[in-house]
Amino acid sequence: MLILKKITLFFSRELKLFYSKITDLFSNILFFFLSIFVFIFAIGTDEQLLQTIGVGIIWVLLLLSSTLSTRRIYEDDFKNGTLIIMHMSGLSYELIAFLKIISHFIFFQIPFLISIPIAGLFFNLNINEIIVLIITFSIGSLIFSCLGSISASMNLLNKTNFSIGSLIILLFSIPVIIFSVGIINSNDDFSSLLNLLFGIALVFIGISPWSSATCIKLAIRNK
Repeated sequence: MLILKKITLFFSRELKLFYSKITDLFSNILFFFLSIFVFIFAIGTDEQLLQTIGVGIIWVLLLLSSTLSTRRIYEDDFKNGTLIIMHMSGLSYELIAFLKIISHFIFFQIPFLISIPIAGLFFNLNINEIIVLIITFSIGSLIFSCLGSISASMNLLNKTNFSIGSLIILLFSIPVIIFSVGIINSNDDFSSLLNLLFGIALVFIGISPWSSATCIKLAIRNK
């Protein structure tokens, strides 16, 4: 019961932080739609072409937009010593990392689900494609949060060069985008690809908290 109370307090604090940083979310969504408009103006009014490449463009822009805020997952709490206080209260760094991933997924990834149907209309996607896009992003965005956690924790060790963390996100996101676009464009039963994407998500959920916690411990030791 004590650990549940601590987890509840953790999410209560994360919710307050989210409201204080809600402009970051709006900025990310604004970036997403502005990027869509740039692509549409560059491609032109060819509806068939827009529909053909629309899924891939939306997925890439979802990746770029939804991961803009990942650098700050641990940054503020690391600077003000909150991570150490959380650990001293009885939460392991692995559990802290896991809860951070879940809170980032809830507060900064799920809101993009509302944007997907609107984006799909711009690219003339049919309702089935939009539904599958929402399903695949629901799984893929959890992977993005896991990758963002690893990237943000690595940035604590390397304060002068944040490109390494960004490269990690882009590198490991490529298979996610390939599988997701393949699922949407598949005319046959895509359950096997969807199960594979879900399996990738489970792997990252298992790896990410441990990897992030290791980087956090090293960063605190070298602080």
